[in-house]
Amino acid sequence: MIIYKTDEEIRAMGESSRIVARILNELQAMIKPGVLTSDLDGHAERRARELGAKPAFKGYRGYPASLCISINEEIIHGIPSPRTLREGDIVSLDFGVLYNGFYGDAARTFPVGHISPQARKLIQAAEEALTKGLAKMVEGNRISDISAAIQEHVEAQGFSVIRAFVGHGIGHALHEEPQVPNFGFPGRGSKIRRGLVLAIEPMIAAGDWDAEILMDGWTAITKDRSLAAHYEQTVALTDRGVEILSVAEEEASRGHLLKEQPYA
Repeated sequence: MIIYKTDEEIRAMGESSRIVARILNELQAMIKPGVLTSDLDGHAERRARELGAKPAFKGYRGYPASLCISINEEIIHGIPSPRTLREGDIVSLDFGVLYNGFYGDAARTFPVGHISPQARKLIQAAEEALTKGLAKMVEGNRISDISAAIQEHVEAQGFSVIRAFVGHGIGHALHEEPQVPNFGFPGRGSKIRRGLVLAIEPMIAAGDWDAEILMDGWTAITKDRSLAAHYEQTVALTDRGVEILSVAEEEASRGHLLKEQPYA
């Protein structure tokens, strides 16, 4: 069952989502060759607690860290460790918090130093695909209209959409209905209406879409070991249109609607 949110609940979710965005921005500034992934995780957890929030992922279904850090061919759920970032890597950071009873969730993929043109194009395609999907989050459309728009853009860039993992509803629970695949045919699934809050998250690969899980039971990688990128935003459909909730406070104060996105 889809749980539609009131305006008051969406405002509360904006608070939790802004904490996520703020911490991701801080982590972005830390990314450079030689940085330990465990240090990134430690910063994320410490800052969340300083801001009065609880890291959403730590202990969730047994996940052992606060931040998911996925490097190169790793798609999602990479576990922080003493591993260091290297020049030319791309790294996906996925983070969430629980604040005043509501979850926020977002992910970004960042370059580590100088990266290849293909890697840069992959990151850009994932970010652009998110915007293409958000453009279909219109009252009366269906969930699969978002999915189809993401897939169409990704494949037009010569990349593939990961099939094994999907976006989701979010609210009092980290994962709520509906599921939001990043592939499929338009015109299917539940109708979109005001009050819908989603975590939309294209996960894409430079090669084939098939994935496998490493022996740690968490880290998902591309089966062909091609590069992967991941972008996620917590978004709401309000009477003003699509609002991106997982933005930093200074951006939120300007009213972060889809039409204002610099990568649209």
